[in-house]
Amino acid sequence: MSYYNNRKEERPEVETSIWACTNDDCNGWMRENFTFEKKPVCPLCQSELKKDKKTLPQIN
Repeated sequence: MSYYNNRKEERPEVETSIWACTNDDCNGWMRENFTFEKKPVCPLCQSELKKDKKTLPQIN
């Protein structure tokens, strides 16, 4: 990584598959590859999650 005035190099962003909470009052979501269940529930409000896409920084 290169530094210029204490700024870190930004990571490239990619479209990532996620699970998003279906509850309108909750902003919960998680990366699809970080889940252990085929149909997970929201860890914040215990509502159902649905598959979605989000642009996130790439994780190696």
